[in-house]
Amino acid sequence: MLLVVNRSNLNGTVKIPGSKSHTIRAVAIAALADGKSIIRSPLVSNDTLSAVHCYRMLGAQIDTSNPQTWLVNGTGCRLAIPDEPIDVGNSGTTLRIATGSASLVPAGSRIILTGDEQTRSRPMAQLIHALNQLGASVRSVKGNGKAPIEVNGGLQGGSARLESPTSQFLTSLLLCAPLAPMASDIEVTLLNEPGYVEMTIDWLRLQGVQFQADGLRYFHVKGGQRYKPFDRAIPADFSSAAFFLCGAALFGGKVTLTGLDINDSQPDRMVIEYLKAMGARIETSGQQITITGSQLRGIDIDMNNTPDALPAMAVTGALASGTTRLLNVPQARSKETDRIAVMAKELSKLGVRVEELPDGLVVHNSTIRPTRVSGHSDHRVVMALALAGLATDGPLVIGTAEAMNVTFPQFVELMQTLGARMELQAEC
Repeated sequence: MLLVVNRSNLNGTVKIPGSKSHTIRAVAIAALADGKSIIRSPLVSNDTLSAVHCYRMLGAQIDTSNPQTWLVNGTGCRLAIPDEPIDVGNSGTTLRIATGSASLVPAGSRIILTGDEQTRSRPMAQLIHALNQLGASVRSVKGNGKAPIEVNGGLQGGSARLESPTSQFLTSLLLCAPLAPMASDIEVTLLNEPGYVEMTIDWLRLQGVQFQADGLRYFHVKGGQRYKPFDRAIPADFSSAAFFLCGAALFGGKVTLTGLDINDSQPDRMVIEYLKAMGARIETSGQQITITGSQLRGIDIDMNNTPDALPAMAVTGALASGTTRLLNVPQARSKETDRIAVMAKELSKLGVRVEELPDGLVVHNSTIRPTRVSGHSDHRVVMALALAGLATDGPLVIGTAEAMNVTFPQFVELMQTLGARMELQAEC
């Protein structure tokens, strides 16, 4: 699919859909719990449905017939051993979390987890090593530290040292360790994206899991615990809201976003602070955030905790006065794409002066020219480039636009309600 975007101003109110990260954690915990859980206002997208598919194959009964309320009958950690490989599609989060879950099956069992081409390119070696230190038997089928992953179960507990260039490795250990027979001691030698681990810890606390922590560098997790069924509404997604926050700051008008809990632990809520530092006028009241368009100025941003916001902030930097530096985010190279390289390439096509750093981007104020660009089948790249199209004097055409379905199928529709002139077209 192609996404065709023209110059627009944004005004109005829009409700942001549920958090992908919270929804996948909810599915995993509910599937491992003993009893019926209710997940209210989940995000319905390719990624979250991949998580549903995965945990169904592991034995959970999950009813998604009502998009507003998912019902999960958990396994009580008595997981099924599927005959076929579990395909998690494009969901790297599901791959990492489910690898930990699958390690809870009895030793000698065999579960294969795989995904699409992008997912099979994402690193897994550090997680595999840590799970094996805790007694599991896990290996990369091709020996390259990536999926397909073969899990032969046997997680016991014990001691592990974990290098976590993506927070998903530590999240996976923290979600499976309480269910291991023995206690686990986890020393974290490197951690990027710490805010996503805070999200996981919030879920553990809601579950009453017993653990001790020294910051985010050491965890002692009691073994032999169980997850309980729950009834919880999923908070709205700040990662999705980032595109509307940036778009409103650049092209408003006045835009109000609803459903967002500013006190939630999602790291991408920091986009509000980034934009304020750039001169945006943003007011919060309850679960409403109102943005009034204003002239933005370039700043330096440490983005280690918010790699998913890099594409949107790169476009924002191109339209802000002066220079914007997006720094300390090397893990952005190991997402669905190498987002640093991809954004540098596509912004350059648009006439943006951009410099690629090993761990980020330097973006200079530029005039965006209409042309055709590629979204590289990366949902966040597609949506970020759509923001650039709102500034062009002619149509900006973005390829692989179907990738938005991974996390935000409603993106175009909701942007249109605010006045964005964008539409999906079939590629001839």
